[in-house]
This record gives sequence, structure tokens and C-alpha cells, in this order.
Amino acid sequence: MDDMMIGVDLAKNVFQLHGTLRTGEVQFRKKLTRQQFVMFMAQQAPCLVIFEACGGAHYWSREMKSLGHKVKLIAPQYVRPFVKRQKNDAADAEAIVIAARQAEMRFVEPKTIDQQSHAAVFRGRERLVHQRTADVNALRALLHEHGHVFPVGMRYLDRMTALVEDKSADLPPLVREECQDMLAQIAEKTVRITERTAKLKALASQSDTARRLQTMPGVGPMTAVAVEAFGPDMAQFKTGRDFAAWLGLVPKQHSSGGKERLGRMTKAGQADIRRLLIMGAMSRLGWLGRPKIAQGSWLSRMLARKPTMLVAIALANKMARQIWAMLRKNEDYKDPALAVAA
Repeated sequence: MDDMMIGVDLAKNVFQLHGTLRTGEVQFRKKLTRQQFVMFMAQQAPCLVIFEACGGAHYWSREMKSLGHKVKLIAPQYVRPFVKRQKNDAADAEAIVIAARQAEMRFVEPKTIDQQSHAAVFRGRERLVHQRTADVNALRALLHEHGHVFPVGMRYLDRMTALVEDKSADLPPLVREECQDMLAQIAEKTVRITERTAKLKALASQSDTARRLQTMPGVGPMTAVAVEAFGPDMAQFKTGRDFAAWLGLVPKQHSSGGKERLGRMTKAGQADIRRLLIMGAMSRLGWLGRPKIAQGSWLSRMLARKPTMLVAIALANKMARQIWAMLRKNEDYKDPALAVAA
């Protein structure tokens, strides 16, 4: 039954299945528990199984592949237009199959266990950074309530710590104790962030792909691990521009009647890689990076006539295209200026 397609609407405990032939004839509709789903799929001949790219989809993709099935994932926003009037699990499973039959449909590459493991470490560090930032902001707000104002930023944490530890500072005892507890939480999170950072750097040093990516200026261990963990197989993109568009680093279009209208960047796709590429681009445009920019180069000409943030986004777009080329050709970074000179 190689011509069988099974759309699966995933949930925590109950899965809805919709089986059809590739020509569209419905073969079955089933609602199964997790255990029943595994047993049912193990009894099926090799077929095409389609999931929405949601929580648990990558795990189930690996499970279905181990049973001999072919698996495809579809982004939820591409399934939604094919849902008929009523929104329910059965309609969703049917819409998944209908969407998968479209000739121009774009699919999501299932992630490996290593990719998901690296992503978990990366997300864990990001979560700790956000929690520490929230604690620092809460400490600053509490001190503000008692007449002590500090600028925004981690760089001023030492000044806040010195105030809290100063016995002569006019802070009520209970407020001082609360501030000391916040400082202890911040210190504990800083230690954990440092451990996660070291782990990510170690992962980046062990991977040939991450090492290759770090040969590009503005790409460090965090960006390299993010591209490897969250980025799809570059073979699915025909050009580097397609990869940049997937990251949301291209202008939003609202064109009609032959008149082209371009707006802000779309911010579609993977936000972590996009954010890190923009940060890497900004590091190349800062006061430390600017002396290294060759006079008369594309970057220097852009800086002379455009705002810095706009240039950073354009540079991040260019970096995304170069990353695509590096990974497709398995080559280290080559400076365009040096390549032209050669």
C-alpha cells in the first residue's frame, strides 16, 4: 500500500488518523490512544505519514521511520487553509492529508535526536538568561521604590550589590533581606548560565559544521550551534536567498498592479538564528569592528548612506546567504574582497 497517506493530528493522549489513497479516496478515520497508535502503525504496510510540525512531531517522525514508514511534517499555518467549516481533530487530520497532496507544498525537515538535544541546551541557557534579567529588573524596581535609581543593564549590577551590602544605606531591614535574596538568585543563575555556555562551546568545538560556521566573522559558538540545531538541511533551499527568506531577513512585500511595495523585514521563520545573525552583524559594525571594514567595500558604502540598524539587517541577510553556500559546498568562509583580489 505504497499509495496510502495517513494524516495524524497529534495530541497528548488521543490521536486522530485520516487515511486516504494518493488519489483522495478515504480509507479510514480513527481515533486512537498513544499505545493503540503505535500498535496500529506497526501493523500497516509502509506508507506516507504526515504530521503537523508541533510538539512531539519530531519524536513521532523518528518512531514512524523506525517502523518503515516515510514521514513528512507540515507547518501548521499551511494546514489551516484546508480545514473545513468545523474545527475539530478529525477535520484537522483530513486537512493535513489534503495539504500534503498539494504539488507546491513546503515541508519541514524532521530533526534528529542530536539536533533536539543541542536545542534543549540552547533553550535552557536562553531561559536562564531571561529569568536572570527578570530578577535584575525586579531588584532595580525595588531599590527605586526606596529612593535609589540605577540605569538599565547588567553592567550596573555591581553598583546595586554595593548599595545592598552597604550597612549605612537607608534601606529597611526587610527590604535589604529581600534584595540579598534576589542577589543570591542572580548569582546562582549566573553560575548556571556560565555552565550552559561552556557546554555549548564544547558542542561547537566537537562539530565540523559548527567549526566551519565559526570561520565567518560575526558567527560565534552560540550562532553555530543554533544553525546546526534549528536550521534545516540546506539542500531543501535552491538559493541562499531562500534560506534568508526562511529566516525572515527579507522585506515584507505588499505589491499589486505591477507596483512593488517593500516594507519591514518579515520576521518569519526561526527567530533564534535571525536574532543571533543580527547581533553578529552589529558586532561587525561596532567601534571594534569598523576599522576592519575595507574602504570602498559594499559594507562601507552602505554605512555611508544608511542607518546602522538597517545595514546590520542587510549584513545579516548576506551572512545567511553565505552560510547557505558554506554548508552546501562544505567550504570554510572566504572573504569576498580577498577572493576578488585573487
